[in-house]
Amino acid sequence: MLFFKDLGCMDYLAALAVQEQLVRRKQVETFADILLFVEHPHVFTIGRGGDDANVLVPQEVPVYRTGRGGDVTYHGPGQLVVYPIVDLRSKLRKDVHRYVRNLEMTAIRTLKDFNLNGTRRSPYTGIWINDRKIAAIGVAVRRCITFHGLALNVNTDLSYFSRIIPCGLAWAEVTSMAKELGATQSVERVKERFLRHFVDVFGYADIKEELKDVNFPAGQKDFGFGATI
Repeated sequence: MLFFKDLGCMDYLAALAVQEQLVRRKQVETFADILLFVEHPHVFTIGRGGDDANVLVPQEVPVYRTGRGGDVTYHGPGQLVVYPIVDLRSKLRKDVHRYVRNLEMTAIRTLKDFNLNGTRRSPYTGIWINDRKIAAIGVAVRRCITFHGLALNVNTDLSYFSRIIPCGLAWAEVTSMAKELGATQSVERVKERFLRHFVDVFGYADIKEELKDVNFPAGQKDFGFGATI
C-alpha cells in the first residue's frame, strides 16, 4: 500500500515539518510508505555540504540550509516537488542507491509520456535532457526512512536559477517541460503520470489518497491528512 497526498502550495519549512513528523512516526510504527506532492513559494535551499557562495543574488527570496544531499537549488511556482517517505528496510527497496535509481526512473518514464527523453548523467545527480537539467534530486535518510526528494520543472520560471549556481554546476543549463515543449503543461497531468510510474517502479500493490487510518499524535497542526500530526 502507498499513501499519497497533494499538499498544494505550501511554505518550504511547513512542508519540511510535515516530512519530519511522518519520518518520526514511521520509525516507531509500521504503516504504508507515503508520497507527498507539493508546490513551494519561491525559495532557495542548500543541501548538506553545499557551498553558500553558489547563492549569488537571492534578493527577496529566502534561503534555507537543509539536510538533504546536493548543493543549492530553487523551488517555486510551476514546479512539481515530490517527497517520498519510504522505508528502505522493505525487501523491494534494499539500499539508498537503488532507491535513487528508482526515483530517477520514475521521472524518466514520466517525461517520456510527454515525448521528452530524460536521461541520467553520471556522475551528476538529477535528470537531464542533453546538457540541460530538468529535474533535481536531493534525498535524506534517517534510520532507514527517506525524506526530501525530487523537483521537476514543469512550468517553472527559469529566471530564478540565474540567481544561483544550480547544484554547484556553473556550466549546466536548467530547463523545464514547458520550455522543451514550447507550451505550458498541465501540472495535474504530470502528477497523475508520476504517481502511476512511482507505483509501478517501486512495486506497490495499491494506493490510497488519504491517511485517515493512521494514528498520528494529537495536538499538532492539521495538514489535511484526515488526522492531526
